[in-house]
Amino acid sequence: MPVGPNTGGEKMVEPLNRQRVLNFLEAFYSGDVEGALARCTDDVDFVANAPVDILPHLGHRHGKAEIRAMWQTIHARYSNMRYEVPIIITEGDKVAATIRVFFRKRINDRIVQFDIAAFYTLRDGRIAQIREIMDTFDLVQQVLERDVVAALADRLPDGK
Repeated sequence: MPVGPNTGGEKMVEPLNRQRVLNFLEAFYSGDVEGALARCTDDVDFVANAPVDILPHLGHRHGKAEIRAMWQTIHARYSNMRYEVPIIITEGDKVAATIRVFFRKRINDRIVQFDIAAFYTLRDGRIAQIREIMDTFDLVQQVLERDVVAALADRLPDGK
């Protein structure tokens, strides 16, 4: 059977890759950092475009050691995490998911809720790349517990 784009051979692996990403998400959001890392390649690459001055645990990370440290920081800041995956699409070694997450802040028990568009590339059955896109403006407001728009408007001359 020919294998490649649009030949049908990739259809057999797509349900496996979909399940691999779902298993990864379950491990990560349940707090099993090592279990999540076990589902990644040694040279896994992670990018979440975010203002790293405010969200230093995001940005670009490469390799299991850097990603472990990032994920441990996230789990240290939030006492409880849950998630929903309303959309997940698989095409060959690529998986895209919309993830709605709910993090409970350790310092005051407030919930931070946001959506992530996550894109995964798998290699040899493990996740090799993770790209996350989120509304970081909204996330920053929730993390800081301030209306950033109002703060920025106050700094503009004549409120304009």
